[in-house]
Amino acid sequence: MSEPRKPIRVWGLPLMPLTRRQAVDAAMALVERRKPSFFVTANTHYAMLTRDLAELREINARADFLLADGAPLVWASHLGGNPVPERVAGSDLIYDLSETAAARGYRLFLLGGPEGVADEAARRLVLKYPGLVIAGTACPPHRPPTSEEHEALLETIRRAAPDILFVAFGQPKGELWLAENLDRLGVPLAVQVGASIDFVAGRVRRAPRWIQKIGMEWAYRLSLEPRRLGPRYARNGLFLVSAVARDLADSLRSRRDRAASSPSPLPTSQGYSVPQATNTPS
Repeated sequence: MSEPRKPIRVWGLPLMPLTRRQAVDAAMALVERRKPSFFVTANTHYAMLTRDLAELREINARADFLLADGAPLVWASHLGGNPVPERVAGSDLIYDLSETAAARGYRLFLLGGPEGVADEAARRLVLKYPGLVIAGTACPPHRPPTSEEHEALLETIRRAAPDILFVAFGQPKGELWLAENLDRLGVPLAVQVGASIDFVAGRVRRAPRWIQKIGMEWAYRLSLEPRRLGPRYARNGLFLVSAVARDLADSLRSRRDRAASSPSPLPTSQGYSVPQATNTPS
């Protein structure tokens, strides 16, 4: 029996070293456990938010696991010498989990996004994965809900009884909302997927696969929505530079400490050699 995996800390995030396939297996294990559970797909923006918000650090400790949904996190784990195996993007997992749910008879609920987006995403997922059961969809208003609206939404999800809940409220709103309401919802597995529902619905184009593979999907998205994403990515860039600089400084300090603690070679006088022992007859 293999030992349980331990999280790898990168920029304050406890990332579970899982491949995309292993992440799907881990998610399905949570569904089968039948207890309210959630995991987090973390990117550079989420790492920055975690640094600034104590609530997110508490949520990360509560989550069943965190995945590296961002190439910079994967690169940073390699610099630290304890790498996560690959990027596991929420925009890929929404398809993987839907396909597996269709095969196993699990019910999905899609929550969030602009009006009509969740419905269109659900329609496309059912066409792509015949047999997939959509338990329901909901698009709450972007303004803060009244207490009556909030309770009605929770009751709608409970009555739908999904096995998997996809939430598209954005970061950190989605993670905060899930952590606050998960126990009352009683859903076996929930995850905040952000713009993934927009991708599925065809509302936002995703970068070509080759751009994803070289870790430049953010640049593609920025080219599509410069006004909305420009300020966010500028903040992310500053955070990224400071985080990498800190990692490099820590690495140099660790090397110096190891060098200082290693035993020094014995000094020898120039021109003097230790004679070799010989066996002489007595």
